[in-house]
Amino acid sequence: MHIKGRGAQKNMPNKFDRYRHIPDIEYLNYCEVEKEEQAVDPHTHFHSIFPKTIVNKVTSPDLRFQYSMNPYQGCEHGCVYCYARNSHQYWGYGPGLDFEKQVLFKENAPLLLEKTLRKKGWIPHTIVLSGNTDCYQPIERQKELTRQCLKVMLQYKHPVGIITKNALLLRDLDLLQELAKDNLVKVNISITSLSEETRRAMEPRTSTIKKRFIAVERLAQHQIPVAVMMAPIIPGINSHEIFPLLKRASEAGAWTAHYSLIHLNGAVGELFTDWIEKTWPDRASKVLQLIKSCHNGKLNESRFNKRFKGEGEIARQIAQQFKIARNKYWPHRHWPSLNTTLFHHQNGTQYTLF
Repeated sequence: MHIKGRGAQKNMPNKFDRYRHIPDIEYLNYCEVEKEEQAVDPHTHFHSIFPKTIVNKVTSPDLRFQYSMNPYQGCEHGCVYCYARNSHQYWGYGPGLDFEKQVLFKENAPLLLEKTLRKKGWIPHTIVLSGNTDCYQPIERQKELTRQCLKVMLQYKHPVGIITKNALLLRDLDLLQELAKDNLVKVNISITSLSEETRRAMEPRTSTIKKRFIAVERLAQHQIPVAVMMAPIIPGINSHEIFPLLKRASEAGAWTAHYSLIHLNGAVGELFTDWIEKTWPDRASKVLQLIKSCHNGKLNESRFNKRFKGEGEIARQIAQQFKIARNKYWPHRHWPSLNTTLFHHQNGTQYTLF
């Protein structure tokens, strides 16, 4: 049975749990329930939490930023391939349906951000919103935690990067314009396919492709640096779209484009395998084999400088196609380094005193 509107097609136990609930097959048969998922609550539940910190140091050598922050844990977008699913286990939930249906929002995120920026020893480096989960997922429409954090960034003249799949960021165009005046912001919009069928299957609750390209156009029109991220490229699913997708991104006004090759670490490999066998059973075996061919016969890859690009002939072909397409559509591309000279610890309004 395919669970409509969800990426993961099953829940998975938390690897840190000491005990697990295993349903009694005889009881399920007696109740004429074919699968446990048929009785699953279809709604998304939101939980308020108050962490002690919000800004995370990024130590990975193959990422281009040093700090990230995530106002939300878990993500209703439901992208089946999302690497952040594994981190949901640290909060006591499973990486499958729990990741999409049990979303935590960090009520004190703006206060924690200001507290960080006011530290005497803080040296300004770009802080990326959505290093893990999407800061513009649907709940942001009500909670506005990302908008409040952008206000803090603007008050302190601190550089910020954004990664999102949601056109909701256009709600904050006023703040993005003010930040861009001082070269304090750049935006990465993730667009993985030109096919709505593919998007609905892989990323069921994200903005439509049309809305994401409109977001690219609007940002470009207001001189806000915006790049398109084709992340991830999945051989056998969207790898054939590199040239047409980058062409459309260029026409929309994107400043450049980036990509990453799919890698399915931890529990995500099992979830992805289950999903594709239920969603596209006719091509499941081929796609899984192509992914493995990029990672030494495995679905997962955790080695730095290998996990995002892969290796082998298929990975090399993808890299070459992307390089040719990017050089064709952005022969004089420019992706700016953000301004760190305007930041001062006393620029803000001292929210933390209240």
